[in-house]
Amino acid sequence: MTAPWDDWDHVLKLDPEKELPDGVTYGDICATGTDAIEVGGTTGMTEENMSAVIAACAEHDVPLYQEPSNPSVVVEDDALEGYLIPTVFNAGSPFWITGAHKEWVRIDDDVDWERTTTEAYIVMNPEADVATLTEADCELSADDVASYATVAERMFGQEIVYIEYSGTYGDPEIVRAASEATEESALFYGGGVSNYDSAYEMGRHADVVVVGNLAYDEGIEAIAETVDGAKDA
Repeated sequence: MTAPWDDWDHVLKLDPEKELPDGVTYGDICATGTDAIEVGGTTGMTEENMSAVIAACAEHDVPLYQEPSNPSVVVEDDALEGYLIPTVFNAGSPFWITGAHKEWVRIDDDVDWERTTTEAYIVMNPEADVATLTEADCELSADDVASYATVAERMFGQEIVYIEYSGTYGDPEIVRAASEATEESALFYGGGVSNYDSAYEMGRHADVVVVGNLAYDEGIEAIAETVDGAKDA
């Protein structure tokens, strides 16, 4: 049985705390050619701002997922294809490995398990909000990252392994090492992808290139460039 992301090359992650550039609509965003929209962020997330972005994107024909940063912001909406739940494998705080997930189950006795998939995050930029929040150990070699990827796939059965350099462009050799370490898991890469060349370079190793800040910093044409690069890789 194939998963939706088996056919993806590019995902656009939208942060509800940020504002789109003047003149850009969510309809424009959804028409860039991206394979899916993921709604989520590390700080400033509320059920209200998540719901607003989900509603704006739901009007358009692009698969839509929520990536909630904590259980209190989970949005129940039939427009969502599902929920992608980060579990940070290199977190210093166990709360971000299983603790937040336990809380979600504790406060919600009706989790939609059929539409819920965890993502094995390996956070690599120590300056990123997600690294600070989770107390992640980002001083990892290519061997370390490859080993985490293997643990995620082989020991924990994760369908998605996510190399996260949020806020900066990562090391392609580290992404390559993670790719070589995984056989069945989909490898996502996110961080600093800003044009065709960077999307193409990371897309050669990762199954899915995730673009986020570009939507707010540059706009539609830049996003479309990264879609082309990821699909050509």
